[in-house]
Amino acid sequence: MSATVSNTVWFQCSAGVAGDMLLASLVDAARGSGNSSEINNIEMAVLDAVGALHEGDRALSGVTVAFEPTQRCGVRSTWMNVVVSNDEHVHSHDHDEHHDHHDHHDHRPDLHRPARDVLAMIRAADLPDTVIEWASAVYSRLAEVEGAIHGIDPAEVELHEVGADDSIVDVVGVCAALHALGVTQVGHGPIAVGHGTVETRHGTLANPVPAVSELLAAAQSPVVGVDTTMELSTPTGVALVTVLAEITGGSAGAMPDMSVTSSGFGAGTADTPGRPNVVQAVLGQTLSSDRPQSSGRTGREAVVIETNVDDVTPEVLAYTVERLLEAGAHDAWITPIVMKKGRPAHTVHALCDESVRARIVEVLIAETGTLGLRAHRVERWPQARDEITVTIVVDGAEHDLSAKLLRDHTGRSDEMLREDVLRGDVLRVDVEFSDAARIARATGRPVREIIAMAELAARG
Repeated sequence: MSATVSNTVWFQCSAGVAGDMLLASLVDAARGSGNSSEINNIEMAVLDAVGALHEGDRALSGVTVAFEPTQRCGVRSTWMNVVVSNDEHVHSHDHDEHHDHHDHHDHRPDLHRPARDVLAMIRAADLPDTVIEWASAVYSRLAEVEGAIHGIDPAEVELHEVGADDSIVDVVGVCAALHALGVTQVGHGPIAVGHGTVETRHGTLANPVPAVSELLAAAQSPVVGVDTTMELSTPTGVALVTVLAEITGGSAGAMPDMSVTSSGFGAGTADTPGRPNVVQAVLGQTLSSDRPQSSGRTGREAVVIETNVDDVTPEVLAYTVERLLEAGAHDAWITPIVMKKGRPAHTVHALCDESVRARIVEVLIAETGTLGLRAHRVERWPQARDEITVTIVVDGAEHDLSAKLLRDHTGRSDEMLREDVLRGDVLRVDVEFSDAARIARATGRPVREIIAMAELAARG
């Protein structure tokens, strides 16, 4: 059985994520615990990449980068400062003091670009092939998302905040730093987002902004909500961690099993009380093998939260299960039990990630009125599933249903799976029952027949 070692970076995004914070965290990890201001190889790689962006017809002009030691809420970290200048302007990469991060604030207003120009600049620069590939993938995803939001061709999208000089430096700089570190796999934890509204070039938008929401949805990324109106996570930051995790086969969620070699903190400009405004980069090595995940030593860490109740009606219990799933539980279920003195009762269980534990506890207490809870940690091995839409024909009319496919990927490498996730024999089809029930009512057919037709169509 073969095994390979991967150089891995895992980003802790519990305070949010922005491009400059990611880059500063990598530089900080390379500097070591002394947080020396001496330029190291990683900083040189970033500076060389920024220099490469200054060459050519569509090049940047007058952009300088510096990394400065600082602290955020008592946590020593590194802050990245980009100074953008031309004949008339000198613009520091400084942030509005009322916001954590920068992508929607304090850019040069005259330097937004079409997506095609940003991609052309990156592809024309004298950069390593991997840096060009990764940076292009990040900007391609940003263009796709912005194009979908505005209803125009991605190549024609005008990238305002994410197309400004400092954001381009962030994206290319992060990719250059990862390449210099020899990183082959990128992962990230749950991404923090705030609420309320933020000011952008497009006006006042909901927080998180539409681009962030779409990027999170595209990656099915785990999210944690924070009670703040600050813009915790920016499109540039979210695109970097989600796209790089996707194309390198990294995980989104808990930190993977790894031998940690170093870690570092990248600071946002604001020093928020009670919450260090930093992204943490944890560097190390992971060992992967060709055996199925379910037979490995460990799975993904999760927590089961439970309570026993003997005075809750079945209707309320059913509603509680729905509320637990809405709150982010992976699964929720009810077990009949017998309590002391022979009283019939139920145990309500919820399986969830640590990042949503507080919300799950809140729902259990609010809906059941329980006087106590218990929790224990478990490991889970979720199998990869493809979510598809199936079309069936009933009495000459077409109907769409959602379905999940579990495929047999035995013997297929991670690289092969990333290239084509639809390969492999279908082992099981789970048709969305609510869709089948809706069609059964509309057509007068038995729901069993509708499910059978959908399963047949999905396997075809």
